[in-house]
Amino acid sequence: MDTRQLEMFVQVVRAGSFSAAARALHCSQPAISQQMRALEKAVGGPLFLRVGRGLQLTEAGRVLAERCEAMLDDMAVMQRQVQALAANDVATVRVCAFPSANASLVPRAAAALIKGRPNIRLELSEHEPPDSFDILRRGACDLVVAFDYDGPPESAELMQVKLFDDPLAVLLPRGHYLASRPQVKLSELSGERWIAGCPRCRGKFVEVCEESGFTPDIVCSTDDNMAIQSLVSAGLGVSLSPRLVLSFLRHPDIVAVPVSPQVTRRVSAYTWPDLLRVPAIRATLDALLSQAATHKHAL
Repeated sequence: MDTRQLEMFVQVVRAGSFSAAARALHCSQPAISQQMRALEKAVGGPLFLRVGRGLQLTEAGRVLAERCEAMLDDMAVMQRQVQALAANDVATVRVCAFPSANASLVPRAAAALIKGRPNIRLELSEHEPPDSFDILRRGACDLVVAFDYDGPPESAELMQVKLFDDPLAVLLPRGHYLASRPQVKLSELSGERWIAGCPRCRGKFVEVCEESGFTPDIVCSTDDNMAIQSLVSAGLGVSLSPRLVLSFLRHPDIVAVPVSPQVTRRVSAYTWPDLLRVPAIRATLDALLSQAATHKHAL
């Protein structure tokens, strides 16, 4: 078996037919058929059964499909690590971060890095966890900036470097009867309508509300921070927002008030330990740590 055959096999499984896989891979259907026959010869038996116009995996095909994607991902990570270590430097560092980090921390770190290391080229992409961790495991990025509420992802191989703690505040419309308070108990907001954030944040939000003795009345959910603040300013509900978001986006008609008990998310950088031996990747992480220290004091 060679990796090209395995990549074609995975595409056939995803697409459901040789012709659809050929279109996705920009090659001919006979080429796909030829490679699949060679793969079946290598494994010693059929991988597909024709059912009507479609394909059905044999038991051997099912087992290979279950293992194949993970194996190809591991090989991509290994290739990236070996290439970086062999070169002892990389001109390009690929950083994947969640949206509010990409709007605040990452640009400042990138500017500081490029000023001191103009030979480094950063490629920035944007994904929420856990999708960003999947991208790192596939070898499609070198560093991930992510947040968590209850601990990092379960992976003994990934290295986590904490950047800062990001407390959440309740967003109230200006003129709300609690807006002038230095702090608000979450239980005091039990009768409010709520604007919830992304699915991951919403899950934590519901959990802390229930710990405070109530189930929140969620009238809207959106991962658009500008929309959340606009909805709150219009008096349609209140919301919890990370201070990181408020550092670069704040509607003039809302007030952010600390809540008790405090709700905090942890912002960290993640990478593979071996990649930190690459000077450009180490320098990128150092730039993130330096800017995180500055940001932490501003929260």
